[in-house]
Amino acid sequence: MALLSIENLEIAFGSTPAVRELSLEIAPGESLGLVGESGSGKSVTALAVLGLLDPIARLHGVIRFDGQNLLDLAPDPMRRLRGREIAMIFQEPMTALNPVMTVGEQIAESVRVHHHELSRRQVRETVLEAMNSVALPDPVARYGDYPHQFSGGQRQRILIAMAIVNQPRLLIADEPTTALDVTVQAQILELLADLRERFGLAMLFISHDLAVVSQVTDRVAVMRHGLLLEVASRESLFHNPLHPYTRSLLGAVPTMQTEINKPLATLSRSAEDSSIPLRECEPRHWARIGS
Repeated sequence: MALLSIENLEIAFGSTPAVRELSLEIAPGESLGLVGESGSGKSVTALAVLGLLDPIARLHGVIRFDGQNLLDLAPDPMRRLRGREIAMIFQEPMTALNPVMTVGEQIAESVRVHHHELSRRQVRETVLEAMNSVALPDPVARYGDYPHQFSGGQRQRILIAMAIVNQPRLLIADEPTTALDVTVQAQILELLADLRERFGLAMLFISHDLAVVSQVTDRVAVMRHGLLLEVASRESLFHNPLHPYTRSLLGAVPTMQTEINKPLATLSRSAEDSSIPLRECEPRHWARIGS
């Protein structure tokens, strides 16, 4: 049984569709990469799962978590679920963290919201354990420091600590390495892989960077203009992409084998044809292509 199941999800803002006919599943402990250019509907989908979309958004379809349709939940049950069962790492730490609140207290706030029974000492111990688990240096000494006193990579680790402190079952990572240099990026990806294994996390990893996605996911889904175009195992998608857009995405990424005198692929700006159904072209490899 899937931990997260999205079925025929439609999201629109006024007359503008943002997501169309989206169906995806994530099994317990599985990592799914959601890939596409800016505006493809990736982050909107994540916010819909968490119930954080603006009230003007119109949603149709089903978002089922552990068998329960999240779109049917009242605000209070959704708040109890958010942060405890499903957590999110946001893209930019400096905008996600409160600059006038110590990092220890910000992580502690995430604990207190869901664990009223814990004493102040128990909350502090839980926070320090989370800071240790993401390899923040000297958590006891730095509990009372502010976000600006940490490096970019350390701030990202603080956000990850806030996300995993309650040991959720599903972690949504929205472009968590975009603003980091490649060395720190590699450290964060290694950390996420370690946390997945240690806590048995399922993960929805959102990115426009296929190289990053290839390192942390079991399956990959490709979106464009709000449509799911292809979904397959990581190996199948990278070695045998079926949709032209997926092939152009891969062709736009330079590798050590790229010929320096040959231009990289250019992404087409044409709209996708939603009348072409998503079909299983190969075992467990789905694509929106003609027969």
